[in-house]
Order: sequence, then C-alpha cells, then structure tokens
Amino acid sequence: MSPATAAPPPAGTLELLARLAREDAGPTLPLATLLEEVGERVYGVLLLVATLPAFIPLPFGVGAIAGPLVALVGLQLALMRARPWLPRRLGQREIRRAGLRQFLHRAGPALRWLERVLRPRRGELLDLRPARVFTGLLLMALGLLLALPIPFTNYPFGVLLVLYSVALIEHDGRLMLIAWSLGGVTILGVVLLSEVLARWLMT
Repeated sequence: MSPATAAPPPAGTLELLARLAREDAGPTLPLATLLEEVGERVYGVLLLVATLPAFIPLPFGVGAIAGPLVALVGLQLALMRARPWLPRRLGQREIRRAGLRQFLHRAGPALRWLERVLRPRRGELLDLRPARVFTGLLLMALGLLLALPIPFTNYPFGVLLVLYSVALIEHDGRLMLIAWSLGGVTILGVVLLSEVLARWLMT
C-alpha cells in the first residue's frame, strides 16, 4: 500500500491573482465566475476585488463604488454566510483582466513581501464566530468611511483593506489581528475628527 501523498499547498495570493489575470483566458472575467473559481477563499478574493477601485488615481467618486461593495462583504461575513450573495446584475459584471494585471504590477512587490513573511498562523482564530462577526462589522464601518467624499483617502483605505483580504485569503490570524488594530485606530480617528470632517463636507 503506497503512502498517502500530501496535498499540495493552496495557491498564495499572488499566484491566485496571476492565474485569474492570465491574458490567454479572454479580456474579461464575470464576477460570479471568479467567485466560483476561488473556492473557500471567496470572501478574501471578493474583498480584494471590491477594493480595487480604490486604487484608481482619482481624488473623488471612486470610494462611492468601492465603499458599498466592501460594506456588503462585511455585512455577509457578520451574518455568518458560508458564501457571499451578490445581486444578479453585480454578479454579471465583468472584471477586466488587464486591470488585475495593472494592480499586480503596482502591488506585486508588497504582496510578494507579505507572502514571504506570512504563514497560516492562528488560522483557527478566523473560524471563530465572534472573530468573523467582528471582522464583518469593521469592514462595514470601513466601507462606509471609504464611501464618504473625503479626498486623498482612497489609497490609505485601499491598503488597509488589502491587509484584510490577504489575511482572509492566506488564513493568517496574526495578520488579521494587525488589520483589526489598524482598522480600529482608523475608525476611532475618523470619529474623533468627525466634527471637522462634517464642517469640511458642508463647505
């Protein structure tokens, strides 16, 4: 009887995105098809896709697209759904593979560094109901903040949300602890500055 062959490790974030962005598979990829291809890492990938518009170099308007999508991901995490639900029209939206490749070109070095230092550590933390609900609530708050028309905040929020998505994809509890801390500080900072922001938005 031959010994059991160890299962190959799951693809990392970079490998997964590179596979989805390959040029020979057509110019676009329906969002619903993408979610079917990524299996159990569906929430991390969906969050990453929802965050991509935040990296479009425009000072206004992009957060109004990315923010509600991030909040929708967070809501469904908080509700403990096994797989996310998307409105049919949203599921039929197509992602340009060229856009994914552009994101990989920009964020590739940082993601490559993250993959070198990340391991599936304390992954059991991410499976606990309180942790999942807490992650969802933080993402809902960050999504709502991203949707606000505050200039030059798209990139900082985008980078923070990429940490959440990579932690979910790589199943790394330690990275999620870091993302929680940064997310909590960000939300607290915005709340403390809310009066100043309200005055700025009304002018």
